[in-house]
Parts: sequence; structure tokens; C-alpha cells
Amino acid sequence: MQGRLFGRTQSVGLALGAALLAADCAGPSAPSAVGPGQNLSTGVTSIDGANVALASFENSAFPYHGLIPNYQETGKTRPFLDVDDNGRLGHSSPRGGIHWEDQTYSDRSVLLAAPQSFDPSRPGVIIVFFHGNMATLSRDVIARQQIVRQLADSGLNAVLVAPQLAVDAQDSSAGRFWSPDGFAAFLGEAQTKLGELYPNARGAFRRMPVVIVAYSGGYLPAVYSLTVGGDQGRIRGVVLLDALYGERDKFVRWVEGPGRNAFFVSAYSTSSREGNEAIRAELEAAGIATESGLPAALTPGVVAFVDAGSVDHNDFVTSAFGGTPLRDIISRIGG
Repeated sequence: MQGRLFGRTQSVGLALGAALLAADCAGPSAPSAVGPGQNLSTGVTSIDGANVALASFENSAFPYHGLIPNYQETGKTRPFLDVDDNGRLGHSSPRGGIHWEDQTYSDRSVLLAAPQSFDPSRPGVIIVFFHGNMATLSRDVIARQQIVRQLADSGLNAVLVAPQLAVDAQDSSAGRFWSPDGFAAFLGEAQTKLGELYPNARGAFRRMPVVIVAYSGGYLPAVYSLTVGGDQGRIRGVVLLDALYGERDKFVRWVEGPGRNAFFVSAYSTSSREGNEAIRAELEAAGIATESGLPAALTPGVVAFVDAGSVDHNDFVTSAFGGTPLRDIISRIGG
């Protein structure tokens, strides 16, 4: 009964679903998320073998009016919003120029998805996905990167939670995930929203372990979630998809410390090979055993590096491993 609650609302959002599925061709803007005080279940639609909703979060990545810690890995901080044009606030990105808050850092949307086979009464996992640069939830995470489909095809009893980061920008900013306990606050709100969709299983989501998945620039919110975000004891594993571009020391410290009770998998192309080889060398020098290739099972203590070869970085999530790297990795997670 509980596992079918999502399904009872599938017909409500068919127009939304069609728009999302066509997003990679037509490129429409993301649909409006269901806001606070609204019935989240009425925004559910069926896409790619899963039930999907967009929700507006108070504890979303953005807006963010705080500091950037360890700015460009200098150990120093600086204000995130460092541009003021007659009251219009913006962030000067080292690679993308000035991005304005009202255009790039004001979307509170979070994608929630569960395979139609998901059963909250069984052991499950919460997958938190951090997308890369130049992305939106509808056009890229769902339609182009096929994250929802890969989750549904994996057979894992899991739900997906994916926050909108910088909107369609050449920027990897972590926003509120830079803040101490920011990840815990986000996860707590996600559990509440998921409980609205499965009201008879609200407590189940608070007991589920968490796997963090980051693609490309998503490494920045991922590593700060691991190191300062709170709820570290719930992290069962980390999956990086061509994502080791910085903060190497933080990833190494996590694997050497809290990560000993979790798994760590980093799949990469030539684009991030240097970062992967450097971190692997540091871990092995510290006495931590690593594996080459994808292990048969992802269990506590597994540390694996998977060389996907000369895959185009921009298409990594739909080209590596025959086009289904996320599916192939998370299908190895036990219940």
C-alpha cells in the first residue's frame, strides 16, 4: 500500500512530465516547484520509470548570503555575493564572470524521485545527487543525464534527492552546503517532504542511510557536505562521476576518517585523471587499500577508482560504462 502511494497521483502531472521529457530538445524553463504549505503529492508525475516531483526548499543550496570558505583553496574566506550594482547582487566567478543572484542563485527547487517499485517498508537508501555546471533539474538532470532513469533501472530500493545548484552557469558554488550543518538541514527537510509523499512511512526516511553522488562541479557541495555538513554518520558511500577537480585534501581526510565505515567510488575520464591519480596515491601512501575497476559489491571500506578512458566529460553520465555509469555503480549497493 505504502509503496503505491506515489502512483495514485501519477495522472496529475502528465503535462509536466511531457515538458520534462521534451526538455532536451525544446529546452523549456524548469517547471515551478511545489511551495511550502502546498500538497506536494499533487505535483507528482511519472517519468522514466519513476515518480517525480519538484519541491521548493527552505534549506536549498541557494539563495546564499554567507562566505566562501577556503576560497580557491587558499585557506581564506570571501563573501559569496561580492558584486552590488545599485542593489542587484551578484557573484564574480573565476571562470564564468559575474552571475547575478536573481538569475543564477535564487532557485530553491529540489528534485524528488522514486522508482515505481520503491517500497519504504523495505531497507532503502537516499541518493543525494549534485549536478555539474551549466545544468537545470529538468533539462539536464532528468532529460539529458538520465539520472532518474538510471536510478529506476538500477533495481536499488532508493529515493533520489537532487538540489538545483547554480542555474545553467559555469559555476560550482556550494551555497548553503558550505555552511556547518547545512547538509543536515537540507536532508532533514528532504525527509519531511518525502514523508508527505509516503505519510505512513515518515520515520523510514530518517533511518535510511545516505549515498552522495556528484558529477563534475558537484564535487564542491559534495565534499563540504561530507566534512562540515553534519549527519556524517549516515553516509554509506560516495560516488564521484568525473568529479575530482579540487579539495583533494578534504576527500582524502574523509576517506581516511569517517569514510572507513562507507565506500568511495570515483569513475573518471582523462578530464579528471590527474586528480584521481593524485588522491589514490595519497590514500595508498597512508596505508589504505584501493581497487581498480568497479567491485562486485559496495561495502564499508571499499575504495575504488574506475578509469573510463577517453569519454567526453560533458557526456560522461550518459557515455561512460556503455551509457549508464550511475546505474552500474549504485546497483552494487546492498539493501
